Amino acid sequence: MEAKGIGISANHPCIDGSLAGLVTPLKILSFFVFVVTDGEKPPFYCMEPMPERNQPTDAATERAIGRVLAGDREAFAAVVQRFERPLRVWLATHAPPGVDVDDIAQASFIAAYTRLSDYTPGTNFSAWLFTIARYQLQTETTRLRRIADYHSRYAPDLLARELDRRADQPTTADDQQLALLAACLEAIDHRRRRFLTWRYDEAIPLSEMAKRSGRSVAAVKKQLWLLRRQLQECVEGKLGYPAG
Repeated sequence: MEAKGIGISANHPCIDGSLAGLVTPLKILSFFVFVVTDGEKPPFYCMEPMPERNQPTDAATERAIGRVLAGDREAFAAVVQRFERPLRVWLATHAPPGVDVDDIAQASFIAAYTRLSDYTPGTNFSAWLFTIARYQLQTETTRLRRIADYHSRYAPDLLARELDRRADQPTTADDQQLALLAACLEAIDHRRRRFLTWRYDEAIPLSEMAKRSGRSVAAVKKQLWLLRRQLQECVEGKLGYPAG
């Protein structure tokens, strides 16, 4: 059998004595996710339960904590190394979408370091650390929910107001270009300007415009193109743009 995961062995509670890959009942509060395979059979997942509060911390961690409390701040790196991976896994399985697990883990270790004097040596440091992490996760979740609630309530109304404001108050550049366009239209003789009126004011089809003017549809299209180009060049010239 091949077991992939974090420190799993043949004596792991998720594997029975015969190494047949049987899974014992799982607890709800758990971490350390493992993938256990036995050759050709598909993998299944086994989660090691979170340490009970009455389980003592291992001696190496207790010694590191003692050095930190004695003034050796660098010794806390050993504590982080020991619990970083299981803490991140636990947070990943409990955090709702949108929560940055890395940020919560970092905040949890910072809080644990600053409050390390509150920890009682010889008890369960893992349970103490995970309690801090659970509080950090709840705080961040509450913050995100408040933000989401605010946006769901007020964002649509704020957006609608802003769009209305922009529609009611054209920019200075828009006003200037509209005024220049009107002047350029006035400069076009009536016989040619009627094509623009038919097409863009009255929405007359090209075929009807061809009948009214006695021209072909292709000729009408070309006339409209020439008029649009003339208007563009006229407006750009009045704005001081270099000739294209």
